[in-house]
Amino acid sequence: MQNGDGTLPPVHPASLPDWSNVDVIHRNTLSPRSNFYLYDSEKDALARDVTKAKAQCLSGKWDFHLSKSPFEGPREFYKPDFKTSEFGEINVPGMWQLQGYGKGPHYTNILYPWPVDPPNISYQENECGRYVTSFLVKESFAEHQLRLRFEGVDSSFTVWVNGKEVGYSQGSRNPSEFDVTSVIEVGTKNHLAVEVYQRCDGSYLEDQDEWWLSGIFRDVYLHAFPKAHPVDFHVITELDSKFKNATLRVKVDVSGSREVEVKLLDAKREKVVSKTLEITKSDEFKFDIDNPHKWTAETPYLYSLVLNFLGERKCTIVQRVGFRTAGLIDGVFCINGNPVKFRGVNRHEHHPDHGRAVPYDFMRRDLLIMKTHNVNAIRTSHQINDPRLYDVADELGLWILDEADLECHGFGAVGGDAASYASDNPVWKEQYVDRARQMVARDKNHACVIIWSLGNEAFYGRNHQAMYDTIKAMDTTRLVHYEGDGNAQTVDIYSRMYSELNYVESFAKERDWTKPLVLCEFLHSMGNSEGNAKEYIDLFYKHPRLMGGFVWEWANHGLRTKTKDGEEYMGYGGDFGDEPNDYNFVMDGLLVSEHNLTSNIAEYAKAIEPVQTLSLHHHDITVANRYDFLTLDHLVASWSVVSDGKKLTGGRVAIPKGIKPHTEATVTAEGFHDGMLREIHGEAYLQIRFRMKHETNWAPADYQVATGQLRVSKPLSVNAIQAVEPPMPKPTMQMSSDSLVNISSASGESVWTINTVIGTLVSWKRKNLPNTELITEPITMDFYRALTDNDRGGHGREWQDRRLHQTSTHVKQVRFDKAKDGIIVEIRQRIAPPALVWAVDITWTYHFRGESVAINVKGKPHGLNLPSTFARIGITMGLSGAERVRWWGRGPGESYRDKKYSQLHGNWVSTVDDLWVDYEFPQDGGNRTDVRWIEILGDNGRLLRANFGDLDGASFSAMHYTTKDIDKCTHPYELHKHKRKDTIVRLDWAHHGLGTASCGPWTLPQYSLTTDQDFSYDILLD
Repeated sequence: MQNGDGTLPPVHPASLPDWSNVDVIHRNTLSPRSNFYLYDSEKDALARDVTKAKAQCLSGKWDFHLSKSPFEGPREFYKPDFKTSEFGEINVPGMWQLQGYGKGPHYTNILYPWPVDPPNISYQENECGRYVTSFLVKESFAEHQLRLRFEGVDSSFTVWVNGKEVGYSQGSRNPSEFDVTSVIEVGTKNHLAVEVYQRCDGSYLEDQDEWWLSGIFRDVYLHAFPKAHPVDFHVITELDSKFKNATLRVKVDVSGSREVEVKLLDAKREKVVSKTLEITKSDEFKFDIDNPHKWTAETPYLYSLVLNFLGERKCTIVQRVGFRTAGLIDGVFCINGNPVKFRGVNRHEHHPDHGRAVPYDFMRRDLLIMKTHNVNAIRTSHQINDPRLYDVADELGLWILDEADLECHGFGAVGGDAASYASDNPVWKEQYVDRARQMVARDKNHACVIIWSLGNEAFYGRNHQAMYDTIKAMDTTRLVHYEGDGNAQTVDIYSRMYSELNYVESFAKERDWTKPLVLCEFLHSMGNSEGNAKEYIDLFYKHPRLMGGFVWEWANHGLRTKTKDGEEYMGYGGDFGDEPNDYNFVMDGLLVSEHNLTSNIAEYAKAIEPVQTLSLHHHDITVANRYDFLTLDHLVASWSVVSDGKKLTGGRVAIPKGIKPHTEATVTAEGFHDGMLREIHGEAYLQIRFRMKHETNWAPADYQVATGQLRVSKPLSVNAIQAVEPPMPKPTMQMSSDSLVNISSASGESVWTINTVIGTLVSWKRKNLPNTELITEPITMDFYRALTDNDRGGHGREWQDRRLHQTSTHVKQVRFDKAKDGIIVEIRQRIAPPALVWAVDITWTYHFRGESVAINVKGKPHGLNLPSTFARIGITMGLSGAERVRWWGRGPGESYRDKKYSQLHGNWVSTVDDLWVDYEFPQDGGNRTDVRWIEILGDNGRLLRANFGDLDGASFSAMHYTTKDIDKCTHPYELHKHKRKDTIVRLDWAHHGLGTASCGPWTLPQYSLTTDQDFSYDILLD
């Protein structure tokens, strides 16, 4: 085909686009540097108010247009005279998919959601966002170098100022800075245009387990640097061999000769040292500091380092500095000479409305929640975070394992040698090195950053070695981590994900080791989780080789959306028409999507609390100090005795001074003695609460940091409870039909009905509740629960395969007998699923006496293909009129046999609605374990009481949903449509633990409900 003049159309595209060219990472960007602002005065710099800095924030509402491809749409939009009247508006920072543009969010954990052809990117399936804004430049910026800095753009972008192309950059979560001095006009309106590409060749290295979202998602600034200006600076604090005195080294680079004053101020702004040097290009300040305050996550003391650039066009930088050193001592990870254990979390940047464009206050709230829940470390999974996070971590005290923006997990799904595509491919070397360089350059001056990481799940190859070499050339003061280097042949420490306890312990016990082990991911927190958290944490403190770990992960990544009917919910993979997707695997956090608290974080906080209560001898309590640096001198403690229906006054716990970190010691419950327990009948616990004496920058004075409880009195058995009841007249019995037998108490207050065809108690009526049937669903034996996310990844698969959820009851015999104190009904049943031969032979013994019925259940599981475990052994029934529940046991929150230590024993009360835990993906929740009795209450008082006696591990739940409905619903809004008026009550003698099998080890053997033995249980109902 020819044009009218006979010429052929041009080749398309005319050249290889930057965004699909592995050899182009940046064009015209400045060298990466530390994150700092210049100020006109030292006073302003010390105030740390960026609105007073020599910088202009350009964030806000911009004009915006989206095309399906960079080759479509208004390609000359960058010209100053271009009319944007047909453009929409968008918030910067922000992600365009969350502001109504494009195909919408897309979630994959591993898979690339486009045809894999590295390093090539599709020309037609690559959304292109075109941003336009205008701004006036302050007159004070004249005669300066002007730098346009983007803190984060996903995935890559080209910039024009006043119609002139400035440059290109990629590396979504890394900053990019351009010298725009020659194209900016001071005092008049300037036109800024940015073309952002949804994908680029670098996207192959950004396959993290999170939403694929696009746009300018961090702030944009125009910085004004004097003509002769600071280029960068590097702060190093070195402690001597005794970790007492320090050497402070400050390397300063300038673009032209400047007189530079460097001084160190303490927290009260008193000068510690100072020095002035004339620097032409680069020089180093060196100071000897006598016994400075040390920075740790527990004692985050910060000095202010002031860099005054003197002479014409003075300016100042202030960097907060913490004196600390991190490394290995005889293979043990230590900071300032002390062994340190990471009680950490993996934190993705997430907000339910803004995606990765996380507002500052929301981010700061995250870190405050961490501090108040005993978390001491963050792995920035899997990219460097908002630069402001590191300032907050410096201030509050959190260790940071800083991770490069690198993951190419999707290559593992395409076949062949996964590492050969990029990690071990020399063509990609500079792309890898750039991500390491950017990370270290930006974050090197933060005390909180104690380890660098080469990224995540990118296999292992020569390019990781190149990253390591680059990092060590820039910074020798920190260790380097990378889990993909399984043999630690390059990196400084071993790292594992989701390892079983036995493996971790055997690794810790190896002889002649030189490198420690960290669990960079463990305790996969998907849905109802945190089973066996305590076992991992105890193991960390048992073995010096273990550095601790980082829970996966901090919060669910649900994105707020609505149904067609306007019902709001948190969406996950597939909810936005995104294919392929990894469904709800993005909902795997300690917090829900709005970052509110859950039972998951409560349990983890308990497992990692800094004071562990171990044992009691008379009034002496053995505790363990799990702080890494602090004694317990900053704490006060108190004790009380809690028993069923009674709480003794209690008193002070005396804590000796100077209890060293990682040691056990004895504290004294003053005034406690065994004689106090004589007036207690039944179970009782000595409870201890540890609180802070003084306020900190993250919690008020008297804030509780740890609790402990020790049993000091045993519970009564069901038989013992019945034995103390007075003799009662016998109930009477009559047939009301061929299949129904009524049993009436002698007082006439209670009438029970046994159905001999289905072999169970089907009715219970009370005289004080006329015309009311208590039982809406007959009592049945039950071995199944609605699957949790961890069940689905573990034993729950077998429960489904072996049809545990489809069992039905078949009556063999019903026998009625009279006893001297009541009526006994014995019912023999066979409970079995369809299509299979396994079964459980059950014998029920109902003993009707007075106004109560005692139930004994004996069971014998047997047969081919019998499931190896059951979810539960208990009874399920429906009750009408139930509004509230009162109980003695663990509470007030939910608990399971391997997730219970955060819930202390006591007398608790709750509404039925509040007992239910509305997980963002419906699943079993709301269980309360280690209960002795529960009372179901209606408007007119008690409807039913159940007493488990002295059985350990008994549980209950009460909810307005059936197990079947919970299982079939995939969002809360669907489940809410099935809410019942009656209450489904489950009374369990035993249940299966939660485990972490959604991604990790299955439920531990000691918490598994195995089917390899017969069972016999009792319960008393009245």
